[in-house]
Amino acid sequence: MSLRDEIRSAIKIILKMNNKIFISHSEQDTLKLGQELGKNILPGVTVLLYGDLGTGKTVLVRGVGEAMKISGVRSPSFTLINEYTSPAGIFLIHSDLYRLDENGVYALGLEEFAGASDSVLFIEWPERWTNPPVNDVIKIFLKALNENEREIKISASGLKAEEIVRGISNEG
Repeated sequence: MSLRDEIRSAIKIILKMNNKIFISHSEQDTLKLGQELGKNILPGVTVLLYGDLGTGKTVLVRGVGEAMKISGVRSPSFTLINEYTSPAGIFLIHSDLYRLDENGVYALGLEEFAGASDSVLFIEWPERWTNPPVNDVIKIFLKALNENEREIKISASGLKAEEIVRGISNEG
């Protein structure tokens, strides 16, 4: 094997470690995956949640909240941003951009939370955010396979985000 082939092989291994795919068979499975993510979550990370209506984005965030010992996590569809504080003093910021245009997203001031050392930022419908962060970002794509099953793809960019994704158990 040439050096070039060895390097390509090493890159593929690293990419697999920073990218994971899960199949959720129920809302409970999605909640458990959120709990697994929450056990590993670190302040300063932004999580971008992609997926159609009803694919489980808020359920996943509720699981993260449970792992952070936060109860009552609910959809921010009408409030636009929900802020929660864990007993450890870490803020979970959850925003839904579905009903907003570029100006509305800008007015939310999400940049204030992105990368903050005391917060974790979760964004539903991040396609509407024109300048999301690119470092320490976890992207989660939820896709309905049928009424109950979801394919959930997770990728990471940045050292903190990569550490979090590597810590998520494939057993989760």
